[in-house]
Amino acid sequence: GDIESPTAVADVAVIGGVIAAVVFVLICLLVVMVRYMYRHKGTYHTNEAKGTEFAESADAALKNDPALQEAVDESKKEYFI
Repeated sequence: GDIESPTAVADVAVIGGVIAAVVFVLICLLVVMVRYMYRHKGTYHTNEAKGTEFAESADAALKNDPALQEAVDESKKEYFI
């Protein structure tokens, strides 16, 4: 009665190892999720031209944008609201 069989000890060791592995995987997933949520909280990227927030008007903002220097034609202006 008092002597434990080797298979019972091995079974307990296997079960303990599986539980430890599952706990380790869950902790790793938690760390990855917290890191992702911390890095991506409320951030968004816009495609607006840089430096246009201080422009006096839409025309001035478009004239000063280097990406649109060739595309702006003074005779044909369109505004989308």
